[in-house]
Amino acid sequence: MADKPDTVGQSRVLQPARLGDLLESLRTRGYELVGPTVRDGAIIYDTISGPADLPVGWTDEHGAGNYRLRRRDDEALFGYTVGPHSWKKFLFPPAALLWRASRDADGITIADDDDDVPRFAFIGVRPCELAAISILDRVLLQGEYTDPNYATRRRQAFIVAVNCAQPGGTCFCSSMNTGPEATGGFDLCLTEVIGSDAHYLLAKAGTEAGETVLADLPVRTATEEEMAAAAAVCADAAAHMGRTVDTTAIRDLLYRNAENARWNETATRCLACANCTMVCPTCFCSTVEDTTDLAGTHAERRRVWDSCFTADFSYLHGGSIRRSVRARYRQWLTHKLAAWQDQFGVSGCVGCGRCITWCPAGIDITEEIEAIRARDIGAPPVADSKETVHGDA
Repeated sequence: MADKPDTVGQSRVLQPARLGDLLESLRTRGYELVGPTVRDGAIIYDTISGPADLPVGWTDEHGAGNYRLRRRDDEALFGYTVGPHSWKKFLFPPAALLWRASRDADGITIADDDDDVPRFAFIGVRPCELAAISILDRVLLQGEYTDPNYATRRRQAFIVAVNCAQPGGTCFCSSMNTGPEATGGFDLCLTEVIGSDAHYLLAKAGTEAGETVLADLPVRTATEEEMAAAAAVCADAAAHMGRTVDTTAIRDLLYRNAENARWNETATRCLACANCTMVCPTCFCSTVEDTTDLAGTHAERRRVWDSCFTADFSYLHGGSIRRSVRARYRQWLTHKLAAWQDQFGVSGCVGCGRCITWCPAGIDITEEIEAIRARDIGAPPVADSKETVHGDA
């Protein structure tokens, strides 16, 4: 691998009016631009054509089971937090064709999905989302088994990160050490600085590919004052998190509290709707669906998102092993924050707060952990456990 240019990591200033130059540079390199845009009362991720598609002047307000857009009093390009979508949607699609088969007089032909995979340029990836992508890499790329569809999409992606300037009411990335400042995992990183007499983007390349793109843009070297202002943006965001969570020995805490009465109380509120897993940027549970035509000449197998909250997900040999909502919620939370550490060496939560915002019952994962910690049953931790919590006991 070639050495990185000496300029990688240096801070440059890009004027907001020239953001279109960055997007056009990526487009001419063959990337399909995907970024935040306002649609149906939310900020979602979708294909964009230029800066006009960004949520300019918009922000979002988050609470437990509550999400609203409102206008800002400035023209911030990235003045929101996160919406219901995550980049998982593009790297690990909700539905993916695995193979197709056809039968004719000459026999049966089976072919892998040969659709062209787009080369995505992700615009506006938050630090917590960079951490989520890194976790998906551990699961789908770096383990014993590699997901080829994910591998292709991930290898081709160009990531433009944006440091957080305004955490949402349900954010707790500081507690999870995943933000609000990006420390790696990006090709380019932007920090939007808005002051009484200034509005600029501090740009920094994280890879040689990012530096190559940055070299095409009308940028100048940032001053010490401009870099300090950008650092202050991240520091202020860290000081104004909407939520916090104590993660001290959380793996053992959850393992030894499988019988905590809190699970019963939460189950009376949980709808098992799976919203938390659908909006989570790291949940990767899926199932396969086989279909065939009535003539029996064509069949397909697709992978689709699934959730541990569905009864069928734990269906084995004639029945579900997690029949109750209590068992399913306990499985999700314990797997996310404890068993992931055994399986993948990292927590499955990045503190984005989506599961809190988009829970129709307003269940707050940070409150659940606090409640379990407050009523810790005090049993010895599970020694060297490699399993998730199962069953309805």
